[in-house]
Amino acid sequence: MRKKNIRLTKNAQHTNMQSIISNVVRAVPKATRSFSRTASVDKKVVVIGASGGIGQPMSMLLKMNPDVEHLSLYDMVNTPGVGADLGHINSNATVTAHQGMDELHDALAGADVVVVPAGVPRKPGMTRDDLFNTNGSINAGLAAACAKACPNACFAIISNPVNSTVPIWAEVLKNAGVYDKNKLFGVTTLDVVRANGMVAENQEFDVYATDITVIGGHAGTTIIPLLSQVQGANFSEDDITALTKRIQFGGDEVVQAKSAKGGSGGSATLSMAMAGAEFAGSLISALNGVEGIVECTFVENDLTAAPFFSTPVTLGKNGVEEIHHFGELSALEQKNFDEMLPDLVSQAEKGISFVKNM
Repeated sequence: MRKKNIRLTKNAQHTNMQSIISNVVRAVPKATRSFSRTASVDKKVVVIGASGGIGQPMSMLLKMNPDVEHLSLYDMVNTPGVGADLGHINSNATVTAHQGMDELHDALAGADVVVVPAGVPRKPGMTRDDLFNTNGSINAGLAAACAKACPNACFAIISNPVNSTVPIWAEVLKNAGVYDKNKLFGVTTLDVVRANGMVAENQEFDVYATDITVIGGHAGTTIIPLLSQVQGANFSEDDITALTKRIQFGGDEVVQAKSAKGGSGGSATLSMAMAGAEFAGSLISALNGVEGIVECTFVENDLTAAPFFSTPVTLGKNGVEEIHHFGELSALEQKNFDEMLPDLVSQAEKGISFVKNM
């Protein structure tokens, strides 16, 4: 089974940058390139953390998505400026900016999709577990606010550690009586984006035609790229080892590079913004009735012992339409899978326990 999204062909000549970005972020499947937008199904999309390093570029990409009618920006600081700036982009979406706790409900009310890059970023030497207490509290509060303001929305969680923050969202929504497992997603698209680029470079593939399935979680060794399933590839054992490690720890590569030679530090922001906008675009298209969109995403399922697991998922009008098994693994992939699964289980339990002990 292959995925999913419209990609620009290598030979495509686009002189209009808005056209380029719109084609990417809409994430319409190849089989439905002729799908025409209907105004009656335009969506309200909320970005929580819109003033941050991920939130600003991702909001720009979403502003240029023609299926977004209302782009609602929320953060604790600086949102009016971001909103004014994005408001000058000539696209379909109306932008509203909301700042501070008093404006959170208004930002969320009536949302169809809520994308959450909010939280503190990783710094050099930090693991995703180091982020847990701070980002866990932030996400628990946001989930509670969403349960009141937009309980029927789809929630796309970017805030790390995703392996724990998604279970936090689930527990808070359950406690509020509004949990729908088909509408809660951990965004693992960046792992796929990295895998596509790195594999294409290694194998001299057309990067726009490369589509790697990445399963598991969204942290280190819990990320398992299924290189054995890449059609037409000729990997050496060294290639497989090196690529697997680089895809798993691509975030560390960015953190280290941003801190090198007097850099100001930081984590992956631009690539995460692109990946987040791509996933949101796929979700919006599916909600609008476009069929056949498949994305790897971290959702509740029973494919493994882990309560949440990233695997290919068909998106539909109500969120998750179908969860697909990831297929046969190579010996190395099976070994990596067996070794990481207890960690993935414990990271989910950590999120669940966090809410129960609040």
